[in-house]
Parts: sequence; structure tokens; C-alpha cells
Amino acid sequence: MATEEGQVIAVHSVEEWTQIFQKGVESKKLVVVDFTASWCGPCRFIAPVFAEIAKKTTHVIFVKVDVDELEAVAKEYAVEAMPTFLFIKEGKEVDRLKGARKEDLQLKVTTHGGALAA
Repeated sequence: MATEEGQVIAVHSVEEWTQIFQKGVESKKLVVVDFTASWCGPCRFIAPVFAEIAKKTTHVIFVKVDVDELEAVAKEYAVEAMPTFLFIKEGKEVDRLKGARKEDLQLKVTTHGGALAA
């Protein structure tokens, strides 16, 4: 599991999810979760945008969760549409965004995670 700054971390198990979640709580960093699915067209459209924002915003943790692979996590957060982006701070959901809307995604990352690193 990659945990390098500026990268999107793909989570493939509940254990990995728990580790990332705890890391977000302990570091007090914003965690942005992309709930996605391999069969979802809009998810494929927004994935490179999400990766680009992650590269520029290294003080935020970016995570990708495949809803078919981690159904339990998707259910826990009542994710019903793909893509859904969850914004979690100190273990609590502070916002969510449904759909592949890149301007809204960037705005919410900036709003909850602070200014972009230059």
C-alpha cells in the first residue's frame, strides 16, 4: 500500500481502510475518499482529475475505494451513487459530493483541506 504524499492510495481491504482512517484522525489531516467502481464511466472520467488534485495537495490524504471490493465500507457511509467523494476530518464526515464534478471537487478539497501548496 503506497502512502507517499501526492498520491491516491487505493484501499483493497477493511484493514487498510482502518489504517488510513486512523492515520487521518491522528494526523488531523483531511481525508478525501473517492468511492468508485470499475464499471462506472463518470468514475473513469474523474479519476485523473482526482490524481492531479492529489499531486498538488500533498497535505491532504486521498483514498480510492472500489465499492464492489469494499462493500462494507461503502455501506457504512451509505454510498449509493458513483462516484461519491467523502471528506473526513478527525474521523467525522464534514462533507460529501456526488458525481464527477471537478470544479466542485477542487473547491471542497480547498475549503476543507486548506489552500493548495504552490
